[in-house]
Amino acid sequence: MELRQLRYFVVLAEELHFRRAAERLFISTPTLSQQIKVLERELGGPLLVREPRVELTAAGAVLLRTGKDVLRAMDDAVRQTRRAAVAGAPVLRLGLLNGVPPWLPARIDSLLTAAVPGGSLVLTGGTTADQVRFLDDDEVDLALLRTPVELPERFAQRAAAREELGVVMSERHPLASAALLDPAELSGHELILFARESAAGLHDSLLRTLAGHGARVRLSDSAMGHAQMLAVLPSRPDVIGLGSSRVNGLPGLVWRPLRGAPLRVTYAVAWRAAVRDPAVAALVAALTGELSAE
Repeated sequence: MELRQLRYFVVLAEELHFRRAAERLFISTPTLSQQIKVLERELGGPLLVREPRVELTAAGAVLLRTGKDVLRAMDDAVRQTRRAAVAGAPVLRLGLLNGVPPWLPARIDSLLTAAVPGGSLVLTGGTTADQVRFLDDDEVDLALLRTPVELPERFAQRAAAREELGVVMSERHPLASAALLDPAELSGHELILFARESAAGLHDSLLRTLAGHGARVRLSDSAMGHAQMLAVLPSRPDVIGLGSSRVNGLPGLVWRPLRGAPLRVTYAVAWRAAVRDPAVAALVAALTGELSAE
């Protein structure tokens, strides 16, 4: 049994509703259901009655009670270990967002060096949804996210950087010959985006903004991360993607800005509002001070 699976079960047992529990955990309902089934197979019996409504079995009630004790003990062990580590060489765990501008984690590292002499970063990669889960599970101290994203009140967040987005496509795409594209020119073209569950707020915001500027794109049935999209596009002159000018110069691809620059992505730094670790508090203070001055 993994701690994350146990946390999934405890939240579901508290909510007694798969969709609400999945939303609270920032995962999809099918993912939650699959993980609970894995847990049930490992433990040898059902933990829940699913129909006509979700209820705990006797085994589920036992796991809820003991599982909460395990999670509390684990959280306490992590807090005590981190406090002890601060007395030696402070280590901060940064949730590194996939595809983040390279200068942003470098700047955070620089602020850490200045605010916490001898401090170092440990990086954990993932999507926005992954980073929110890591933060909630106390697996990272700070997390980089793409906004908009709704966070529980126990988290704080500040915008840290913005990038203009344009159209990424094969150099053989019919729109590739233009130096600048009107959003309306994208109408009817198939657009490959990342999976909605990885950053639902940004996914919906991008499509809404495009539609608002007259770009009636066709959302592709294929969903993939940015790196995979860049690998696919050179051989697919019939589809487009979205990205920043950082993709300029990649073989077989072109990047074209949109007239009026209607698309932008904002990167935010998030952390638990009740910061107890002195090293984390020092970095957060330095980071928010710099962001406030911009």
